[in-house]
Amino acid sequence: MRTYDVAVVGGGAGGLAAARAGARRGLRTVLVSDSALGGDCTFTGCVPSKTLIEAAADGREFGEAVTKMRSVISQIAASEDASVLRKEGVEVVEGRAGFSGPRTLSIEGKSIRAETVVVATGSRPAVPPIQGLDTVGFLTNETVFDLEELPASIAILGGGAIGCELAQAFRRFGSQVHVVEGEARLLPREEPEASAVLADVFAADGIGVHLGVGVTRVGPAESGAGVCLERSDGSNVCAGTLLVAVGRRPNTAGLEAGVGGVELDERGFVRTDRFLATSAPGVYAVGDVTGRLLFTHAADEMGRIAVRNGSSKLGRLGRRAFVTPSIPWVTFCDPEVARVGLTEAQAVEAGGRVAFVPMSQVDRAIAAGRTEGFVKLIAGPRRLLGDSGGGRVLGATIVAPRAGEMIHEVALAIRTGMFTGRLAQTVHAYPTWSTSLRQAAAKFFVASDGHPSESNS
Repeated sequence: MRTYDVAVVGGGAGGLAAARAGARRGLRTVLVSDSALGGDCTFTGCVPSKTLIEAAADGREFGEAVTKMRSVISQIAASEDASVLRKEGVEVVEGRAGFSGPRTLSIEGKSIRAETVVVATGSRPAVPPIQGLDTVGFLTNETVFDLEELPASIAILGGGAIGCELAQAFRRFGSQVHVVEGEARLLPREEPEASAVLADVFAADGIGVHLGVGVTRVGPAESGAGVCLERSDGSNVCAGTLLVAVGRRPNTAGLEAGVGGVELDERGFVRTDRFLATSAPGVYAVGDVTGRLLFTHAADEMGRIAVRNGSSKLGRLGRRAFVTPSIPWVTFCDPEVARVGLTEAQAVEAGGRVAFVPMSQVDRAIAAGRTEGFVKLIAGPRRLLGDSGGGRVLGATIVAPRAGEMIHEVALAIRTGMFTGRLAQTVHAYPTWSTSLRQAAAKFFVASDGHPSESNS
């Protein structure tokens, strides 16, 4: 049996971050992975999807976009393969790891033990139990990027981030696209105003949107080519190709979590506390397998925190919590939908206040002819100080062409506990999209004459 300071199971974003953190701390670190390093993000997630989105926006042909996508994947994968990791001080073992005891792993007959074990096995596409779905061919994010030819028509089951991003991309390439979502609106996790903007954009793009009715059965089209989704209201949505994008399931098969004393929750995700510790001493979990924020940047942050906590010489005093309120996320449609912190509905319980600025009031948006979005800024009272100084920043949703870049100013404000007034006081270059954030913050300091107060704006 070989022993290590840190053993990481899984080579996606969280596993790579954990392994590199261990090596940087001078710890003897091993990374075990049964697939190519980089994981879902590099090969079947962020990298290929954003490359296709950019190519579609640039007006490229689908075949050209696919060639570009594969080149980008190769370039990024080369920066995180086994040879690179070994040069950085990480031992890499290929194979599937499962617990054989407390902090002990078995990899194809070989055993290793570590003072700290980090589980980072990620997630896979969820496939809903819809009658007939298993009898028709369908794509998921793991297979859609293998397409060589553009589908003439595609039905996308799921109106969340993956479904909406790829719907717009395929429409721009020239496919006929239908999005089928059982909830009453697209992007149901986001603010209702964001869903409304995207619905209008999709309608203008010619994307069919079918909301609020579940799919009861899937079967082949009457013509024999393609599939039809039968909905509970009796309507059908048919297309030549079906993409299923309804969520994620944890990769815990073969992990033998129970043997290692690691508890799973009712959904099968690894249960962790706010320090990312599992129920087993010395075992941590990071990334999608925890069921927390299922984003690459969140997994990266978790990986580094888990190694820090597991190797702290100060014990519990040296631990750092994984804090989610300041972690942003973006749906990369056009316009982009970015959010961090609380929504308006969530902020009600915290005594939150809302400032809303439509892009029709932002000079840069007017100049660009892109006034379909908005900024919604959430602020709430500070303990003892109340709403003085505008209170503290609690969250924001931004819908704009560059919302994914703009949201980080708010993320920083939340992370540092910033007074809302600081955003209102910060001079922004004119005319920029980010000026809208200052306009929103200034709304918390409107004087009786309807104009921003001089002392706060």
